[in-house]
Amino acid sequence: MEPIKQKFIDKALPKAEVIKKLKREYSDVKIGEVTIGHVLTGMKGIVSLLTCTSKLDPQEGIRFRGYSIPELQKLLPRASEDGEPLPEGLFYLMLMDELPAPEDVKYIQNEWQKRAHIPKHVFDVIDALPKDAHPMTQYVTGIVAMSKSSKFKTAYESGINKKEYWDSTYEGVMDLLARLPRIAAYIYRRTYHDGDHIEPDPTLDWAGNLAHMMGYDSDEVRRLFRLYMVIHADHEGGNVSAHTTHLVGSALSTPYQAYAAGMLGLAGPLHGLANQEVIKWIYEMMDKLGTKDPSKEMIAEYVKDTINSGRVVPGYGHAVLRKTDPRYSAQREFAMRYMPDDPLFKVISRIYEVVPPILGSIGKIKNPWPNVDAHSGALLIHYGIKEHEFYTVLFGVSRAMGVLAQLVWDRAFGLPIERPKSQNTKWFLDQTDMETSIKF
Repeated sequence: MEPIKQKFIDKALPKAEVIKKLKREYSDVKIGEVTIGHVLTGMKGIVSLLTCTSKLDPQEGIRFRGYSIPELQKLLPRASEDGEPLPEGLFYLMLMDELPAPEDVKYIQNEWQKRAHIPKHVFDVIDALPKDAHPMTQYVTGIVAMSKSSKFKTAYESGINKKEYWDSTYEGVMDLLARLPRIAAYIYRRTYHDGDHIEPDPTLDWAGNLAHMMGYDSDEVRRLFRLYMVIHADHEGGNVSAHTTHLVGSALSTPYQAYAAGMLGLAGPLHGLANQEVIKWIYEMMDKLGTKDPSKEMIAEYVKDTINSGRVVPGYGHAVLRKTDPRYSAQREFAMRYMPDDPLFKVISRIYEVVPPILGSIGKIKNPWPNVDAHSGALLIHYGIKEHEFYTVLFGVSRAMGVLAQLVWDRAFGLPIERPKSQNTKWFLDQTDMETSIKF
């Protein structure tokens, strides 16, 4: 058995026994009570999922297996001494629950390079779509098309023991992660560069190769892509893309199908499409104000107009966080290091000064601070990646690492199909003393 798989199973089997004991002996332990308000407001804050890979703390932000983003920037192996952490190292950490050594990262890189071949029919399926189809539509189509070669499907149909589901899930996850940069870059070049495709460079790391295949070969862009892939990789289990991947995977759908379903959730404007919405909002603001260098006073008035019109300020606020998103801070630090005089970065900085006090003055807004989406587009635009409809695809490539690492653990733990109970409207009304003349 290959070394990573052996290390995984050495960790997973004892932990799976603990999960079984919890289910067998402690199923009656209460961990909270659900109210009607919880159900009707999206179940926010209700513990109902098991996720190992990361935890979102309202005050500390995202922690991957206990490590904050600043800690990971120091502890994970890097391509160069002063560079950004390599995403392969973060994937190893989320999968194995231990910091990787440089040789572990190199092993992952080699595995993904070996597994990166994509069958021709996948490109044919993508090419059957109109070139102006949204990049996320093309991305999900390509992922589903790859499911034909699913090792999990083959193993399941051969009648393997359910205790072994994790093995072929792991194989499928590794195959899928290896192929995603090629799929994403193919869509980018097809949509925005007349199908002038660029072959992968086997000497490059996972994120660096994605930048290369998209047509961006500067060292700074590769550093940006490494940072981007790390900070977007996971956000515990309750967000739409992670929860959907877990839910569909619980039906024993293939990793390709489960991840594709998660990406359909990521494509929504309340989730991953938000980074696209931020840039659109900023450009609309500059257009309406008649300047690409608006003052703080001008921005403040536009923000107030946005709020008064019943719209939200995209990129600000978060369902859980109660401080500036550390992922935003990491991108801001990158900008201050490499592009401090960029005009759009200066506008982003002014928005950062203006928006929180305005939102903070509105009583019902608990978090007036920027999230990850408020900054990412400005960095990409600086390096010439101006096609903001593609940004969610980059988000999706990154998010694959977290949701797919967790999918392997789902199968190792033997988690069952997810099937919560639902009730109709009359049942909810019957739980209260509310009176209404409307018949339900």
